[in-house]
Amino acid sequence: MAQGGFLRRGAQGSAAKALCVFVHGRSQSPEEMESHVLARLDAPGVAFHLPRAPGGSWYDARAVDPLTEGTRTQLAGALAQLGAEIAAFRAEYPGLPLLLAGFSQGACLSLEYAFAGAAPPQALAALTGCRVGTPACQRGDALPQTLPVYLTGGDKDPWIPVHAFAEAAQALGEGGAVLRTDLFPGRGHEVAEPEIAMLKSLLADLMADRPPTMGADR
Repeated sequence: MAQGGFLRRGAQGSAAKALCVFVHGRSQSPEEMESHVLARLDAPGVAFHLPRAPGGSWYDARAVDPLTEGTRTQLAGALAQLGAEIAAFRAEYPGLPLLLAGFSQGACLSLEYAFAGAAPPQALAALTGCRVGTPACQRGDALPQTLPVYLTGGDKDPWIPVHAFAEAAQALGEGGAVLRTDLFPGRGHEVAEPEIAMLKSLLADLMADRPPTMGADR
């Protein structure tokens, strides 16, 4: 169902064992994330919430551009919307673990949400993501300690260059995240099968009420 611009998919009511908020990328939509990602997942016990950016993008600048006052204003608005939707979703399913995930610009927004330090998810999957801004910019650094994070990128990605992926990995590591990274050679600007498999693993762990292993042997 679609309400207020967002989409809801997956388990409902008592059938839900875990939650996932999945954030779309620049000039994309919840419907595209549904067809490109959710349709490839086997997670019958997960309730999905897919926010929608006004105008199709969360902010106008590229993630790797220095932060301007205009970008900060747009980013603050996007984070406020994401935070409000996460809070409302969680209120409908109290006590259930939540995976915050996103692709491209949605991954970048999800990372900034985590670094803002408010109401952390139980795990984060940033598929082709990086921090918004440059290391010289003043940015949030309140990442929750031991947050499980899965960060991916591609060595030829047109939007998230390797250096930005590496800077995000360093910031996550220094911030105390339990981090797994995958950098895929030659992969297009898309969600690849290994990333889908990791999403399945994260969601399976959350549904089973166990700490996410991110593919490591139990």
